[in-house]
Amino acid sequence: MEDSAAVAGLLWDRWLPWSVRRLIGRALPGGEADGRLLAVWLAAVHDIGKATPAFACQVEGLADRMRAEGLEMRSQAAMGPDRAVAPHALAGQVLLGEWLEEVCGWEPEECWQFTVVVGGHHGLPPEDAQIYALEGRGYLLRTPGRSRAVWQRVQTELLEACADEFGVRGRLGLWRGVKLPQPVQVLLSALVIVADWIASNPDLFPYHPLEVPRFGEARAAAAWEKLDLPGAWRPVDPGGTVQELFESRFTLPAGASVRPVQVEAVELARSLEAPGLMVIEAPMGEGKTEAALAVAEIFAARAGAGGVFFALPTMATGNAMFPRLLKWLKRLPSLEGRPHSVLLAHSKAALNDDFADLMRGVGPVRGVDMDAVPRGRGGPAYGEAAAELVAHTWLRGRKKAMLSSFVAGTVDQLLFAGLKSKHLALRHLAVAGKVVVIDEAHAYDTYMNVYLDRVLSWLGAYDVPVVILSATLPAARRRELVEAYAGTGEEARDAFDAVAAAGEYPLLTAVAPGGVPLVRRPAASGRAVSVQLECVDDDLDVLADRLEAELADGGCALVVRNTVKRVVDTARVLRRRFGDGVTVAHARFLDLDRAANDKELLRRFGPPGPETDRPAGRHIVVASQVAEQSLDVDFDLLVTDLCPVDLLLQRMGRLHRHQRGDGQQDRPARLRSPRCLVTGADWSAPVPVPVRGSVAVYQMYPLLRSAAVLLPHLNTGGERPVGLPGDISPLVQGAYAGGVPAPAGWEEALDDARRWHEEQRARQRQKAATFRLGDVAKSGEPLFGWVAAGTGDADDTPAGRAQVRDSRESLEVIVVHQRADGRLATVPWLGPDRKGRRLGGLDLPRDQVPVAFAARAAAASGLRLPQEFSGEVMDRAIAELEELVVDAWQTKESSWLAGELILPLDDGCQTQLAGFGLRYSTTDGLEVTRA
Repeated sequence: MEDSAAVAGLLWDRWLPWSVRRLIGRALPGGEADGRLLAVWLAAVHDIGKATPAFACQVEGLADRMRAEGLEMRSQAAMGPDRAVAPHALAGQVLLGEWLEEVCGWEPEECWQFTVVVGGHHGLPPEDAQIYALEGRGYLLRTPGRSRAVWQRVQTELLEACADEFGVRGRLGLWRGVKLPQPVQVLLSALVIVADWIASNPDLFPYHPLEVPRFGEARAAAAWEKLDLPGAWRPVDPGGTVQELFESRFTLPAGASVRPVQVEAVELARSLEAPGLMVIEAPMGEGKTEAALAVAEIFAARAGAGGVFFALPTMATGNAMFPRLLKWLKRLPSLEGRPHSVLLAHSKAALNDDFADLMRGVGPVRGVDMDAVPRGRGGPAYGEAAAELVAHTWLRGRKKAMLSSFVAGTVDQLLFAGLKSKHLALRHLAVAGKVVVIDEAHAYDTYMNVYLDRVLSWLGAYDVPVVILSATLPAARRRELVEAYAGTGEEARDAFDAVAAAGEYPLLTAVAPGGVPLVRRPAASGRAVSVQLECVDDDLDVLADRLEAELADGGCALVVRNTVKRVVDTARVLRRRFGDGVTVAHARFLDLDRAANDKELLRRFGPPGPETDRPAGRHIVVASQVAEQSLDVDFDLLVTDLCPVDLLLQRMGRLHRHQRGDGQQDRPARLRSPRCLVTGADWSAPVPVPVRGSVAVYQMYPLLRSAAVLLPHLNTGGERPVGLPGDISPLVQGAYAGGVPAPAGWEEALDDARRWHEEQRARQRQKAATFRLGDVAKSGEPLFGWVAAGTGDADDTPAGRAQVRDSRESLEVIVVHQRADGRLATVPWLGPDRKGRRLGGLDLPRDQVPVAFAARAAAASGLRLPQEFSGEVMDRAIAELEELVVDAWQTKESSWLAGELILPLDDGCQTQLAGFGLRYSTTDGLEVTRA
């Protein structure tokens, strides 16, 4: 009790962001001082439920000692299954409630909002049925008969002592009239959980201490010093002009000026009456990321936030963002001189070199609960990272990691905050003290948006500043995001209508929690591109002929396909004409190979400069949707499958992305005017017929709406090009708001597709609502049943991600090379790491744990199998792969490979699995055929 209370006080004073302390204090008559008292007291009494027969009977020797003092109890065997009705957290909730009622004169309804923190300290707030079940079994709390009074006296003495020792005796009368908001109940629950985990760590609080003091403040101080937990960020409002701010935080080209969107975003962040939600809609390449980080710094300083979470749609975009986040952090003057915890939040973060540099080892302090990261290493707590940015040891568990101050990761980590799951309070504490940045908001489907909207409503209740970024956001979706965060008061109805009606571009929308939204219309940066659109028959020979003509004088073309099969089929045909001048990019490569592919794309097609080695002759990149996001690549010609118009505009952002000479004169003469060829559909039909693969990915209605709004721009001979950025908003709003009438003869096809699309979206919303967290209830309503009928634990595994994404669970494997003699090794083609060490062809012995370096190289050769391996086929594949499990690797010493499924490839890079033939190549990735 004393240890937990001491830790809670240290967490409050040295670790909890000021924004969280303020929110808790605002609910109490004594402000933050009351907040600290309440947190410390609840941490002190959280285990009072252990002073019951149901708990004490577990160790017979200790139980006998208690019986000798008059605390009678039956044995554990005699109690039988009834013990499960009285877990000590629920028992503690009931005991604390009884004490508040009987001793302090509280009403039950006044107690519950406080006692639920005790009841939920193991991650699951009790449900009403559980409470009623225990109330009918009082013998689990106090043994009937003469011993009952002894039990009650002990429980009362402990609670009385805590009330006196931790200074709440004189406050309880004032707190009785408080209506604790549910967000405050959640934060207090999370704080007690963290305090409990730290105080329960025998490395920090030894049961039989030698050098560590046994009791009191000295014991807690020694534990805190050993834990060495980095404190919250204490941001300082960056003064000066916007130009000065950007020059000090980012690397600007010589003579470059801050863009209008960036200027307006910073000025709006400074002028809002309170930090809140800001939606930044601007074209690709306008510096939205830098604007978001600048706004985040201002919002954090104004709100007292203790960190930043940058949420991105995929692991690849998260990996790309992480080094940018580190560079920004190292330029923040408010970080100088103090360590701060940093996290890359996705399931393969340990394989990221930048994160690995911060994460040298598990250090001297082990994790408290059973959620330690399985891929930990040995070494010092902070490693040898530059500056004061560290991946702290204690913050590496899957339940604790998001408590780090600065996080870049997949949006799943944010969506989990809207999923009913165990220890959800920790996820809420993790985001409640940060500024949250959500990138590529247009990339999330209806299913994900159900969770995102609910999370935004909770973020608004926590007063968490949020920045949302998008290049192409439908107006209706913009309004949904703003309303989810701010709520929908009738007095602000006109303002929300204005948000939905705004058609300008670029556009900034901002609103404080519970406030009235504001709209700002900054000027575009001045750089405009006019793209000629042309439809092309979906025929590979026709495409090859066209590319041969277009690239006669050289040049670089990007061909974007909607499925990996179309990527591979297209590349195979084009190589017959262009040989080695064809590159493939999609997600079906090994992790290391995909990272190398992305790096090579940036090296060859990135911005003009000394680091870019653009091909001198003709070159074609055939890519899937991986080319849509985050890669700063620039091509002379674009060919794309028909896709939803917002995504097509994203793809256009890779066309003439940078200036190459005056008037683009450094490009081939026939490619100096940007052109986009749209294929992937039968354009000769009365209504365009998209190819089956595209319909499977995007559905018919969005594809037809895209074709409808693009129709006036297609095949006009340059008379009506698509103007970027001017046409972005009209095209997106026309496709999604239905403002553009159906072309003649398309009405029936569009109407049929729309009905099916709306039914599918309704099914997605209904499916997502199954495990979605409820909305914030009225103040004083206890958290009973807060995560009832939930999913259990939520984590960043394929199964975990499937809970917040409407996708089938996928199967991930580690690909290794099986030599002719049966020995295993890492695949032979892997290049050296950045220290020059060989990664390919490293032995992976079957009779012992591989050396750590080889095991990590193997783990970095992960591959997600395609949808052919789902459902019953997945079950068959898993059964076959389990037969290949190497028993010697299934130990705690094999942290990289234990529990992983291994897929061995023969010398020809082939194998058979679940009735399919698999072939892998470094040029085309994984190909799957029926065996």
